[in-house]
Formats: sequence, structure tokens, C-alpha cells
Amino acid sequence: MTKPLKRHSSLIPISRDHHFGLLLVWKIRQGIKKQVETKRMVDYLYYFVQQHLEPHFQLEEEVLFGFLAKNDLMRKEAEEQHASIRSHYTRIFEAGGDTERLSQFATELKAHIRFEERKLFQYMQVELLEEDLEKMEAAVKEIHQKVEEDWEDAFWERD
Repeated sequence: MTKPLKRHSSLIPISRDHHFGLLLVWKIRQGIKKQVETKRMVDYLYYFVQQHLEPHFQLEEEVLFGFLAKNDLMRKEAEEQHASIRSHYTRIFEAGGDTERLSQFATELKAHIRFEERKLFQYMQVELLEEDLEKMEAAVKEIHQKVEEDWEDAFWERD
């Protein structure tokens, strides 16, 4: 296994967002483990999707992915994963969440974040020119919003 590259500064804000995505996964799993009422977890998921996940996906799609060719296999994989995750959370919101759906969503989101961190970002750092990475950094700075939690019901905490 090759040693990971140091993360380029253009991708650091996106990686920080990924940390909060992994926290979402952990919170869902904690809620399931503690047998928290499903509606509480779904309400939090809805909040997180609206406030953080969807803006994050849009930033990746509108800025990051644009630096790769439309037919680039890594870009296509990331876009397909976004579509699948969107489909998954839409089903949870429309059909009502159950612990199995929530667990599957958490597993899928974690795998997606790992893909971007371990494969896509490494690939971009190698394939893109430094000037493109700098353009990307400027665009990310312009759009990126730092994740700030504003949610009262911490169902994942100890009782």
C-alpha cells in the first residue's frame, strides 16, 4: 500500500466536511444501538442533509468535479455515489425511516467518504496541475461554508 499524499490545501475544507459526515454515521449508529425513536434520527438526518450534506455535494459537483473530464472514471464514480446517497435519503424521508434503512444509509455514506478521501482526492492531487489546484482552492474558499451544528436533540449522547 502506498503512503497517502499530504492533502492539498484546496481539499482541506472538503476533508473537514467529511469528518462531520463520519460523525453523522456515528450518531446514526449510536441512535440505533440505543434504540432511539427512529423519528428523532430521521429529523436530525433531514436537518443535516439540508444544512450540510447537500451544500457539500453541490460544492463538490459544481467546483471539484469540474476539474476532471466528464468521462473521467473517478468523477463518474463519485457522481454515481452522490446520486445513490440522495436516492437513499429521499426514500428515508418519503417512506419513513426504519433502523435498517438508516443503517444502510450510514454504511453507504461512510464508504463514499472513504472513497473520496482515499482514492478520488489522491487521484486529483496527482492528476491535476498545480495551477488547477490553486484555481480550485480559490473557488472552494468562495463557496465553502464551515459546518456549524445547531441541533438541540443530541440523541446519540449518553442518557
